[in-house]
Amino acid sequence: MRGVCGCNANITYKFIKRFKSIVLVAKNNGWLLHDPFANYRIKSPKVDRGYLTQEELETVMQKEFSVKRLGQVRDIFIFACFTGLAYVDVKNLHETNVRLSFDGNLWIVTKRQKADVQSNIPLLDVPKQILEKYKRTLPNGMVLPVPSNQKMNTYLKEIGDLCGIGKNLTFHLARHTFATTTTLAKGVPIETISKMLGHTNIKATQIYARITDNKIRHDMSVLAGKLKGMEIKHTVNS
Repeated sequence: MRGVCGCNANITYKFIKRFKSIVLVAKNNGWLLHDPFANYRIKSPKVDRGYLTQEELETVMQKEFSVKRLGQVRDIFIFACFTGLAYVDVKNLHETNVRLSFDGNLWIVTKRQKADVQSNIPLLDVPKQILEKYKRTLPNGMVLPVPSNQKMNTYLKEIGDLCGIGKNLTFHLARHTFATTTTLAKGVPIETISKMLGHTNIKATQIYARITDNKIRHDMSVLAGKLKGMEIKHTVNS
């Protein structure tokens, strides 16, 4: 698959993986004597998962919209940027999922629909403000006015254009932004991020969370402070 990039590489990977499964079934049923994939390892393509930088995130947060639907979609998107929840989990979020926890603060306590894994997330000030804005305005105890996924992504594209952001804004970008800009870049350990995202494997989190230049700068600045005062003795040439 070398030389194939982008979505073509992903399509090729999925095709080969599916074909390998069919071949394995044929071998197990005695229709093939040998597995032609026995010594072949399928390598998944590397995917660059986009995210919003801190500046782009603040641009979207501070943008004033004259159209109500765009303001609501922005609120829902920003909520996900500060909680890491996927679209379906935000859509299904009920007021019973927002609880006072052991530390006296509000947490989201839910199960991720995709993986059926418990995900407990302490609420930061921004998502608290968004929940308060829509409190008791929706039927059946739902907490946010989430439209269909298709409409959500269509409106997000419109929001991206209005904010002058040259990236393809989709709801899933919010999850990447949470893992990268909101948490990892601010020093939150990847193990903690993984738990909040509802991942069962740290490798799954590493797909989303990347080390940003700002994170490297911050970490090295902290290290420099800790090493301050250390010096090497110079040799005097005689």
